[in-house]
Amino acid sequence: MTAIRLIPGQATLADWRAIYQGAVPTLDPSCRAAVAASAAAVDRILAKGEPVYGINTGFGKLASVRIAAEDLETLQRNIVLSHAAGTGAPLSAAITRLMMALKLASLAQGASGIRPATLDLLEAMLARDVIPLVPEQGSVGASGDLAPLSHMTAVMIGVGEALHQGKRLSAVDALTAAGLAPITLGAKEGLALLNGTQFSTANALAGLFEAEIVFQSALVTGALSTDAARGSDAPFDPRIHALRRHRGQIETAAALRGLMTGSAIRASHVEGDDRVQDPYCLRCQPQVMGAALDVLRQAAATLEIEANGVSDNPLIFAEDDTALSGGNFHAEPVAFAADMIALALCEIGSIAERRIAMLVDPALSGLPAFLTPKPGLNSGFMIPQVTAAALVSENKQRAYPASVDSIPTSANQEDHVSMAAHGARRLAAMAANVRAVIGIELLAAAQGCGFHAPLATSAPLGAVIARLRQDVPRLEDDRHFHPDMEAAIALVASGELPRLVAGCTLPAIAGEVA
Repeated sequence: MTAIRLIPGQATLADWRAIYQGAVPTLDPSCRAAVAASAAAVDRILAKGEPVYGINTGFGKLASVRIAAEDLETLQRNIVLSHAAGTGAPLSAAITRLMMALKLASLAQGASGIRPATLDLLEAMLARDVIPLVPEQGSVGASGDLAPLSHMTAVMIGVGEALHQGKRLSAVDALTAAGLAPITLGAKEGLALLNGTQFSTANALAGLFEAEIVFQSALVTGALSTDAARGSDAPFDPRIHALRRHRGQIETAAALRGLMTGSAIRASHVEGDDRVQDPYCLRCQPQVMGAALDVLRQAAATLEIEANGVSDNPLIFAEDDTALSGGNFHAEPVAFAADMIALALCEIGSIAERRIAMLVDPALSGLPAFLTPKPGLNSGFMIPQVTAAALVSENKQRAYPASVDSIPTSANQEDHVSMAAHGARRLAAMAANVRAVIGIELLAAAQGCGFHAPLATSAPLGAVIARLRQDVPRLEDDRHFHPDMEAAIALVASGELPRLVAGCTLPAIAGEVA
């Protein structure tokens, strides 16, 4: 299994993607001194005897309640137990691991007062595959992702359930199976583990990584649809896009040109074509997909910063033994980023569905109705287009910005919240919907290109069709369509389409920051 060394505050999006895909994070030893200094500062702050939020006081609206020294460990245990109030289905193991790694990197920056031994347990749980079962509902994105992070922390003190090597066990049994033991939390530690944006950020990062696969795959199927409809590549001319200056648009047009270079289908109608302009779903791909690319890169920049930040409260500054209360737990940046990803996913699917609708319509595509050699007797791609339309409309409903919503909590002490958790959590379902739309377009575009035989598409796009045909034969007469769709969707989800056109440069999103 791949190992990723995390340098707190300096991790790249590629690091976080690798962890999401199963790599095991280990902390760079250079962080240990700051962690120990922060824990020692908490001891010195306590020795002063002054009230400090979250260390020797109650929480939220109860911040004015002073807690006696003999009750400090109980206070930290109680906050975990009382705040573990999530509901809904368990978060996926991949996103939970990412959340744990984000929390590990935040705590390791030495501003949270966590003890080295507590940090070691969290790191060991990741290394030995102890993944807490975390209900995915219950966070409003401030004061931190309290409920989901409480469920994570509960396993560390031997409460709740966890997966170990894929098996669902009690927390104690999972830790024991991994050669670990529950801990007793010290002053500040429960709050440090609970407070933060790591649930929202993990979900948003996962959405970003899935959006990159969807975006690049949609460029491939978009080019394939353009060839299937005998569309023009003139709208991808670099001179057009240089005049408008948007980076994403310029790169998208270049990618589409590269994908279609060498197509005999395209060459067959360069001259003598009575059509003057293609429909927007073909002609405006650089403008629409380029705008999505720019927005996704902006979201990536925000999330890279957030993933490397500290979103705890209060923050401990060991240099002068100060605990400062602030609002770094407020996930508004993540909420905005998640909304941007949602909008981009929605539009990527929307224009792809329009290409499918264009391909099945003989008045627009010049192809047989519904892409079947015998329309009437056969329905061909009639209903897959309907399915794509249904998924796109579902995504339109999901794309409403979460960040514009707020609701007061904690007896109005926490009177404005980000809803970042909602905004980020929907992205997985939205990306799945778009993958399905792109899978349907892949089937339709490959079918459409087949009607132009013996003329062939470009070599890169031909490789895509050849790979699809390993799993899905060309549609001659109606057959059970669902298995074909599932195979195509799985091909898209695997990220194989961009790899099949490796000779063409497809714009990256999560591998760089604009």
